[in-house]
Amino acid sequence: MTSEFPIVTPGVISMKDDPRFNEHWLHSLLKDDPSLLGLEGDLDVIGSERRQPSGGRLDLLLSDPETLTRYEVEIQLGATDETHIIRTIEYWDIERKRYPQYKHIAVIVAEQVTGRFLNVIQLFNGEIQLIAIQLQLVEVNGSHALIPARIVDLFERGTDEEDEGPLANRAYWEEKASPTTIKTVDDMVKYANEIVSDSGGPYQPKYNRRDIGLSQGGRARNFMSFRPQKGHLVVRMTVKQDDQTQQLLKESGLDPISSYKADGRYHINLRPGDAETYKESLGNLIRRAHEQYRP
Repeated sequence: MTSEFPIVTPGVISMKDDPRFNEHWLHSLLKDDPSLLGLEGDLDVIGSERRQPSGGRLDLLLSDPETLTRYEVEIQLGATDETHIIRTIEYWDIERKRYPQYKHIAVIVAEQVTGRFLNVIQLFNGEIQLIAIQLQLVEVNGSHALIPARIVDLFERGTDEEDEGPLANRAYWEEKASPTTIKTVDDMVKYANEIVSDSGGPYQPKYNRRDIGLSQGGRARNFMSFRPQKGHLVVRMTVKQDDQTQQLLKESGLDPISSYKADGRYHINLRPGDAETYKESLGNLIRRAHEQYRP
């Protein structure tokens, strides 16, 4: 029986053996679009061929400014080998010691992660923050695509609370982030109630496991939501990227720590004390977010 949706088997191309696709080509491609690696977050490239004190060069240094996470990425064509993992761990260790204010994750990228090498990597996992990605180039009907597969992922130690189910509350976030960060959430919710209060009643924080939203009378009202971190709070506001907003940010002093993301929201990093320092500007943004929000 002929399928209405025919399945095409892609052909895997060895980049190591094909002169059209060398390591420089792959490096440039990932530098231009790090999302091809399949890592979480909206990542920025902050370093390419980054010189190390040991004399080597780190292929790519990626950053997620929202979570203050940096990825030390080493790229290799063909199968993984011992030299590759030693170099990756060495560069990861150098960067985390130089910049301890960030969370650092070593990333090994290769066309093939072998079984023997997988056993070696897993010996380190849990002690070293490490991800291994098998990145293959495939061809389908004359077109090419890179397919990332995460062979080794981060080892995350579980908690008793996680075993109890998908509930979250204030105590969960105070432990996961910090009481100081959650206090900043309180300040932002307070400002929202002062600025855009209406007949629907007061806004309250809604504690989810991935973030903290807003609710009003039991209904989600996420014109503003929060991602608490250990040392700062990411505030996400549904404000359009226009000249008025850009001017507001520029004049407020928030511009250097703000960015507009593909999800259509401004993401603003607030450190302890920033909510009070930038109260007026944040209030203007809250007002605009509330006006533009469509549930």
